[in-house]
Amino acid sequence: MALPERFSNLPDYAFPRLRALLSGIEPGLKDGEIPMVLTIGEPKHAMPDYVGPVLNQSLAEYGKYPPNDGTPELLAAISAWLKRRYGVDIPTSRITSLNGSREGLFNAALALCPEQKNGQAPAILIPNPFYQVYAVAAAAVGAEQVFVPATVETHHLPNFTGLPADVLNRTAIAYLCSPANPQGAIAGRDYLRDLIQLAETHDFLIFADECYSEIYRDEPAPGALEVAADMGLGDRVVVFNSLSKRSSLPGLRSGFVVASEKNTRAIRQLRSYTGAPVPLPNQRVSERAWADEDYVIGNRELYQQKYQIADRIFGNVPGYRPIEGGFFLWLPVDDGEEAAKKLWAQAGIQVLPGAYLSRDVNGHNPGKGYIRVAMVADAEQTEAALQRLRAVIYDDGDGEG
Repeated sequence: MALPERFSNLPDYAFPRLRALLSGIEPGLKDGEIPMVLTIGEPKHAMPDYVGPVLNQSLAEYGKYPPNDGTPELLAAISAWLKRRYGVDIPTSRITSLNGSREGLFNAALALCPEQKNGQAPAILIPNPFYQVYAVAAAAVGAEQVFVPATVETHHLPNFTGLPADVLNRTAIAYLCSPANPQGAIAGRDYLRDLIQLAETHDFLIFADECYSEIYRDEPAPGALEVAADMGLGDRVVVFNSLSKRSSLPGLRSGFVVASEKNTRAIRQLRSYTGAPVPLPNQRVSERAWADEDYVIGNRELYQQKYQIADRIFGNVPGYRPIEGGFFLWLPVDDGEEAAKKLWAQAGIQVLPGAYLSRDVNGHNPGKGYIRVAMVADAEQTEAALQRLRAVIYDDGDGEG
């Protein structure tokens, strides 16, 4: 059965596209080398050591239906973390547990996007390149998808303030990821302040995807909640986060969304019908993880080591931009698909063509000249893979270097 027409312009998801691109190509490996898959943002660092014991202690709770919105203990742990991290007091009535942040990024659009805005179909603003669930959510609610370039000229953040007033006046939601996937750029306080004021002026919501918030180079990434609270405009932001990156627990499928009281009621009402609540033992682990900063500090130091490795290997490559946050390299190449095929054929390394994370707008795809590289393995494996990548793409005269 075909997808409904509103989904007809969705390309295949990035990873099936990559499998098709590399189909029939044998990985080129020298003696002792192993294939390296640097495509998926799946942390490989050891998980916190309390995960197993907490699960064991609460195994019997798999026999119970979990609370849809989150246990009181979990919501309290998230609220306490928000206070420590951002200095904001968020009551648990404004927090909802999620089965991973992706679920919330999709379902919140269903709950909060109006059918019309100022008598017209609503618009949803999406950075380009972007995390692909944003576009699917926009399609699901029948909104116009407005792709806003996030390129080197805009410091790899979307210039929402430069959009025409007629677009902004029918905008219902603007998605923003900071630290950004895939470019690793961080939205500073001034950027967030300008965006929140824009949302207030034109009456739209900001969906702030902050799942990489605890992985950064120097200074913590500012949060939309703290900036909005300082402006007295906290109702303008809907913030998403998870334990996947912060605590190296992508398989736990545990995150949260914070919204205004009114918007939280709408999100919770929809989830009571359609949501998949986090199992109780997973919520017990989540309670511990949101309270645990020691693991997060050590985890961040491991990523910072890999930032230094990448800087050393690619620092003299024209167009290389050091990561500010997150764990993806956004490396300039002549053509992302050709680079991906070449890396697999000559070095046994899989990377993701940047065009698979972007959309063509007016005949231009801002990701075409990039590859995304996930630095999720340990430092030794990462360095070996990046050295092989450099040798194939930048040291043979075919790349940008």
